[in-house]
Amino acid sequence: MNPDQKYPQRNGNLTIDNLAQAVFIVNRHAKTATNPKFLYKLKQESLKKLIDEGKAKKVGLHFSENPRNSQQQSDVLVECGRYTFHIPPTKLDFHQLPHLGKLDNHIRNPKAVLSLNAAKAILQSYTGISEEGPPPSNQRKNQRTYQKPIFKKLGERYS
Repeated sequence: MNPDQKYPQRNGNLTIDNLAQAVFIVNRHAKTATNPKFLYKLKQESLKKLIDEGKAKKVGLHFSENPRNSQQQSDVLVECGRYTFHIPPTKLDFHQLPHLGKLDNHIRNPKAVLSLNAAKAILQSYTGISEEGPPPSNQRKNQRTYQKPIFKKLGERYS
């Protein structure tokens, strides 16, 4: 991306900086999305492919800021261009990567100016993953149609 260019190019020119910036935007929006599953999957698959191609590297393990059901949980720190990300570790990661301890809150990723739709388009073209239709959680299952109440006079039976 040129310094005078605000947005990365959408044509086949997928540089490491463009991809890292797109992953950053998707990750930032996934944290507040109502249905973040697809965005996290897109981030995970993009980083996995970048690591496999040698465009990103696993640096080490960090203690997770918000562990789920345990006292401690570790995440893998991945470096891609000028950006760093966390992904869930595999069993091999615990044996191969050094543990870096606690996350340093002073290290920040650079700002990125890119819309979520543009970032998703870049990563979808890179990974080949496509978003399924609208999530089923928006539609109520076994939805009953409204039935008007029937009022009987006092003493009449409902049949």
